[in-house]
Amino acid sequence: MTALGFTVAPEGVHPFGTANACIFFADGSYLEPLAIVNRRQASLAAKRGNVFTDRDIRFRGQRKREGLSAVVVGTQDAAADHSRFVDGHMSAGEMLQFSRPMQLPDGGESEVSFRLAFAAVPEVDDILLFSCQRMAALPADRGGLDEHANAVTGLREIVFSADDPLEFLPLFETVFETQPEQGKDGLRIEAANASIRIQSNDTFSDEFRSSMKPLLSSRLAARGIIFKTTDLAVTEITLAANDVAFIRRDGRVIVSAAPGQGVVFGFEE
Repeated sequence: MTALGFTVAPEGVHPFGTANACIFFADGSYLEPLAIVNRRQASLAAKRGNVFTDRDIRFRGQRKREGLSAVVVGTQDAAADHSRFVDGHMSAGEMLQFSRPMQLPDGGESEVSFRLAFAAVPEVDDILLFSCQRMAALPADRGGLDEHANAVTGLREIVFSADDPLEFLPLFETVFETQPEQGKDGLRIEAANASIRIQSNDTFSDEFRSSMKPLLSSRLAARGIIFKTTDLAVTEITLAANDVAFIRRDGRVIVSAAPGQGVVFGFEE
């Protein structure tokens, strides 16, 4: 991710065998690269009903550890979200509440706490949507962690593809609490700081010139992330300086899916 021009935060270790190294953005969104650092602990947590680790382990097995395994939305009340998911028959399992230490830019340490509620449908068992309530907030001053050499300031779109996008309208409608816009190419949801698109596999391939097909077992796959940048020329210079191959098309810089990335990255002003 550093080769793409992103500033990566120090590792944060979860109390159930996984760890992250987040990429924070100025608009409040983030990416959460995830790793299993203690396989025994993660497997035990999954067996005990920890949805977070269970779904991550499933994703790694089915997608060969590559790609986007989950999309998270912020919430003020994860318990209410969980009840809504249960009522809609879309709950992926029990809620999860946990705390972990966070290393601060000045070398100090703080503790952050979260409560998560999970949503999924039986037809897709390796992609997860969940809401996250911050019980103890992240520090407001991140010491430059949300400043990136590639000039990215946030997320613009997350792009899914599906055999039949309309099949997943109820799931996204329930999680985002809004009615998706329906068009000839699929569904669009305008969330607080990014759009979500669910389009057909063929439409995705045409738009992004992607020859990579989703796995045959995947009826829904997260396949692209579009970032907002303040200066596309700076983005191009950063990628070129790090020998990252890209193309420019229709005002967008596109980096094809690669090992450790797993999905198409796009950059737009």
